[in-house]
Amino acid sequence: MIPRLKPFIGKEEIFALVSHVPDAVRLFEENFALTFDVKYAIAFPYGRSALWAFLKSMGIEGAEIVQPAYTCSVVGHATVLSGNQPRFVDCNLQDYNMDLELFERAINERTRAVIPTHIFGYPMDVISVNQIVREAEKKYGRRIYIIQDCAHSFEAEWQGQSVIKFGDCALFGLGISKQITSIFGGVLTTHDQEIASKFRVWRDGHFLKKPLMESPRRSLYLMAALAAFNNNFYGLTYWLQQQTRLLKGLTDAYHLDQKIHFPPDFDRFMSPVEARIGLAQLKKYSFIKRRRREITEFYFKNLKVPGEWVMPPCIEGATYSHFVIRVPDRDQIIAKAAKQGVQLGQLIEYSMPHLPAYQQYFGDQVFPNSHLCSHSLINLPVHPHLKTKELKKIITIMNGLG
Repeated sequence: MIPRLKPFIGKEEIFALVSHVPDAVRLFEENFALTFDVKYAIAFPYGRSALWAFLKSMGIEGAEIVQPAYTCSVVGHATVLSGNQPRFVDCNLQDYNMDLELFERAINERTRAVIPTHIFGYPMDVISVNQIVREAEKKYGRRIYIIQDCAHSFEAEWQGQSVIKFGDCALFGLGISKQITSIFGGVLTTHDQEIASKFRVWRDGHFLKKPLMESPRRSLYLMAALAAFNNNFYGLTYWLQQQTRLLKGLTDAYHLDQKIHFPPDFDRFMSPVEARIGLAQLKKYSFIKRRRREITEFYFKNLKVPGEWVMPPCIEGATYSHFVIRVPDRDQIIAKAAKQGVQLGQLIEYSMPHLPAYQQYFGDQVFPNSHLCSHSLINLPVHPHLKTKELKKIITIMNGLG
């Protein structure tokens, strides 16, 4: 079975598990900054931990944080757990990012930060975002931080410039499903020396070292992922995920979309073994980015979908963490594709304001596009492991379903 996602890990990562790298976390931070052409990179156990720590370190509390209604739940979790309130903005139906007009209207006297999320690897108009925020700062007489959420996009480009370079800082998630992985992990980058210094001092004073057994557990997790995502065994993995609580329970415990909650180790430093895996992955990043774009180009050229299906936008500068198609009968299509040996994704299958834990932040707003997307988007596999034979199989199945 062809999995919907697959980390691009191999012998280099296996070697990294057993190698000795002095001061690995610091070295990973330095290499991350070099790879993405930023001045400062600060590592965390999760991307959500970095967002939570940023809001805490900048003294932002009791404020509104403007963010997408259609995004990963951990963004809202970090906002609430830092003592703030999310101000949700509906997405548009072209690239599924925040609607710019609604975004501008959402900023008010209580806004202290905004989070442009470049979802599925599609770059948001960062130039317009910056202009809107700068004007709001003049209007309300206070600084409003711009936090680029690059968990999906990494270095997606808007008008030829990386979105990372805009705003005050950028967030990256490095979980097993991301474009590059450090097993778990996250990074915050910035060009601002004052922010970097204040942020790092706060992290070092509030985060704890991981227990000695954490590195072996992380190593076992990576080895298990290698086995689980192997094409020869993935049929069993898929069955365990769909038909038992074993794997689904692990996924639910990690995200807890229905509950505002963090993992118990959210305030621990990144472990050396994660940093070593991250170093190995950074060397592969250029190939990963190029290969994802090649795969999506193949899809654009060969998919023949019916009129009621909506293809993803073909946007210059996108990095395509996901190749999303909007369909009227998502569950049926996913089930049919699985029977023929292809797993389709359904990220993100909820709208933040409609989650029970977040309905108190709904107010009198409506989020029709976010709600629609949560029920109708599927995504095709785009991981670099895919071979031409597998891509042709995916095309054949999708065209047949259409």
